[in-house]
Amino acid sequence: MIVESKGIVNGIIKDEYGSKGRQFTKNGMPSFSLPLEISEEPKGTRSFAIVMEDLDAIPACGFSWIHWTVSDLQKDILEDNESVNGKFTQGVNSYHSVASKLSKEEATGYGGPAPPDREHRYSIKVFALDTVLKMKNGFYMNDLYKEMEGHILAHGVLTGLYSPE
Repeated sequence: MIVESKGIVNGIIKDEYGSKGRQFTKNGMPSFSLPLEISEEPKGTRSFAIVMEDLDAIPACGFSWIHWTVSDLQKDILEDNESVNGKFTQGVNSYHSVASKLSKEEATGYGGPAPPDREHRYSIKVFALDTVLKMKNGFYMNDLYKEMEGHILAHGVLTGLYSPE
């Protein structure tokens, strides 16, 4: 399975999808989501799930920073900023953590890259599933992984870098 994004060029996430962009929630969270294209998904795929996280955040905040979780995606192309009104379910990101303290509702959806210290690597994992999970908005990443157990047909990973400068 292949995952691509026109928002990542030569391994670099374009400025508009993170803290150097122009779209933010009222609390300052970058909210202009990356476009994605999924291809070569296995036969029998009924939906996709997405997990975008920053493992380089561990030294800065003590844990892997979750930027976006999606379930019940039933198409293979996401356009720019589709997290705002897409027809899929979105989970809570780490802007709901002790580090940022947004409410669960404020931190549901895409929370773009905003590395506090240096360039970070962002991993976008897409899972092809043999079912539609029927999760509710505001789910936690651990619940997504639990619900996906036994339903993952394939997965693909796309990595991009984002710098605070």
